[in-house]
Amino acid sequence: MWNIECGAGLSRVAPVLTVMLVLTVSAFAGAAGPPAQTKVFISGQGGYDTYRIPALLLTQKGTLLAFCEGRKDSQSDAGNIDLLLRRSLDNGQTWEPVQVLVDDGGNTCGNPCPILDRRTGAIVLLITKNNGSEDEAQIMRGTAAPRTAWLTISRDDGLTWSTPADISAQARKPEWRWYATGPCHGIQLASGRLMAPCDHSTGPKPDEIHSHVIVSEDGGASWKIGGVLDGRTDECSVVELADGSIYMNMRSNRGQHCRAYAISRDEGMTWSPVADDASLIEPVCQGSVLRLSSEKTGGQNSVLFSNPASKRRENMTVRMSLDECKTWTAGRPLWAGPAAYSDLAVCNDGQIGCLYECGEKHPYETITFARFAAEWLTASGN
Repeated sequence: MWNIECGAGLSRVAPVLTVMLVLTVSAFAGAAGPPAQTKVFISGQGGYDTYRIPALLLTQKGTLLAFCEGRKDSQSDAGNIDLLLRRSLDNGQTWEPVQVLVDDGGNTCGNPCPILDRRTGAIVLLITKNNGSEDEAQIMRGTAAPRTAWLTISRDDGLTWSTPADISAQARKPEWRWYATGPCHGIQLASGRLMAPCDHSTGPKPDEIHSHVIVSEDGGASWKIGGVLDGRTDECSVVELADGSIYMNMRSNRGQHCRAYAISRDEGMTWSPVADDASLIEPVCQGSVLRLSSEKTGGQNSVLFSNPASKRRENMTVRMSLDECKTWTAGRPLWAGPAAYSDLAVCNDGQIGCLYECGEKHPYETITFARFAAEWLTASGN
């Protein structure tokens, strides 16, 4: 059993640790060896039926933060769902016990979207809430209360967190019904602006579902809504390109079984028309993009992308782009079997980390952390 304390304002790991649940399914590999994979959350353990919706962030001090939803009673997207966190101080080799960051009784708390503010070292975490007795279909039809957006901040490397604050008045329009932050990391632009990828609906039809961003100029103290993308777009991820423009990669309901993308040249306030990227096959699922390195910091311009590269939720694959998201390598699979949501981070030692859902029989058996070198990703012509 995990021993956890949860206060009304701050959440912290209990001083007496009854167990360290660290299940490593392969030894941590050398520089270009195969990925090392560690099961960070295992469904059915720790008092939760299912763990879903991973998000991953490296802090300024080099700590990895693995967020997810702990679904108490079932796999369902609705119901009693808490927001959870585990920390790793050694690049994902071991993980501290679970913290319960947000527990709103029987209600749904989820869609983690963490952002590092490099100016202060603070971790800004955006989440959403809705009534646990009301599901997505009801919310999208307008027969249930809209989803709300919330914010909590840690200023001590993820050990403690502020009481969640409702930012819905700033982050969503009154006519918006469904609302989701992330789910994956957000970014800080070179200008200092924080940007969270989000999506919302104005009704139940596919054309009424849109990706969008929200931005903050003051470290998360206040937010405004940025540009809204074309309809039939959904959960999304963003990365700043070498020329200062923003690339958004989106889950698509456009019927092409591939990812969609758009570009902003004004820090997210307007976007180009949405286009399809036929090279990024998907089963209509979530994905993650992340800058690996940049010429501005002495490296090569390179961006990573992860998703289940199939028309079904399977084959979790990581790819690389060396031309600022115009084209992608064929990629290498982390897990050929059932897989779904994922998020990426560059570890403190320079290796790549991917936190993703996978299992033997279905995608939601575990949330697993894979760690590997860029050389492995690009080996053998990939």
